Amino acid sequence: MAIARTHTKLNILVNYLFYLSLSIELFLMLIEKSEISFPYESYVFRLTFAITLLAVILMKHSKKEWIILCLTWVFTAVCYKLTGKNELLRYATFIMASRDVNIEKTMKYIFYVCIIGYTTIILLSLTNVLGDIYIISDFGRGNTEELRYVLGFGHPNSLFSSAYVILLLWIWLYGKEVKIWHFGAVFFSIIGLYLLTSTRTAMVIGLVTILAAVYLHIFPNIKNNYLPYVISCLIVPIFSVACSIFAAKNSYLTVFLKEGDRDYWIKRLDNLLTNRIYYLYYSNDRHSGSLETWSLFSNSASTEYFDMGWVRIFYWYGIIPGSIITLLIIVFLWCCWKQKDLWTVLLILSLGVYTIIEATFVSRYIGRNILLPVFGVYIGKLLTSSPIVPIKYQKDYQKGT
Repeated sequence: MAIARTHTKLNILVNYLFYLSLSIELFLMLIEKSEISFPYESYVFRLTFAITLLAVILMKHSKKEWIILCLTWVFTAVCYKLTGKNELLRYATFIMASRDVNIEKTMKYIFYVCIIGYTTIILLSLTNVLGDIYIISDFGRGNTEELRYVLGFGHPNSLFSSAYVILLLWIWLYGKEVKIWHFGAVFFSIIGLYLLTSTRTAMVIGLVTILAAVYLHIFPNIKNNYLPYVISCLIVPIFSVACSIFAAKNSYLTVFLKEGDRDYWIKRLDNLLTNRIYYLYYSNDRHSGSLETWSLFSNSASTEYFDMGWVRIFYWYGIIPGSIITLLIIVFLWCCWKQKDLWTVLLILSLGVYTIIEATFVSRYIGRNILLPVFGVYIGKLLTSSPIVPIKYQKDYQKGT
């Protein structure tokens, strides 16, 4: 009995530590989204890492788990040593710490913290306290004085990506329960946001995600068919990585292609993506992001920022870490298949395609990556050979009923 009470107290402590780390990470993400300058992020990142590390150490693990944990820490620590970036080490430890959390409660917590935080940023902007309401600049579309709204987020793409996160969380939490007209309202809200931000490609991804959610809502039994999971795996990460390799390999061609050339469609695609492919090669003298700058493990000099998130993964961290991330996403999708969790698959699919063109979620900010707790629970159950309990039954399962 005393041992059981001790385990219960430890579980409660681990849960508190996880939520403390998550709260700090979300707060840092919100500060970064706003126009507040905070120069001490690296120190706070070390603090949240220490908190999650303590949580993982206090958790009960089998011998097999300890071996996997130690191997993961060694590998990510080596990546940290080689690249000077501690994200993989921090992400891995955070995922480990989320193994036993209640997924639904955690996702709701993230959802409402984001809503409150983003609303605060917008209100501070509209009241002229902090941040611009709009900016006029040359966004590479042939208009040197294009006006786009930012509402305190610093860049229109950042504003749209924040709304996109809210959209995904809302779909994950409430997509099964809401009425069709709710999807319609959200659909037109995304169009309205596009009119403010002119974020074209991301808008299309958001609208297609909503339409896919409507389909899942109307035909819930499709979750029992293996085809959606296989198709999702082919698109994310396989197709996404292939597209990124192609873009990185051919980025140097963009300045040479002329209308009538066989490969001129690459130039057209680059124009559609506002020169994202071009900048992989021509943003600086090192041609940062082009395929020739990829290596098995990256280095501390590879710190340049550019769009196209999958390219950034392989450039920032290296081909081997990038390949492992790719394999882990496939494992995640397999866990979703075992769970018959097509709603999470929809989010993986949407985020994976979005990351082809945007690097919002390839970041040192853990708070940006909303699916980490879900992955932590799923991979934890896989390692412990425990049943992955459907979310709607999770409370009953934890009570033992």
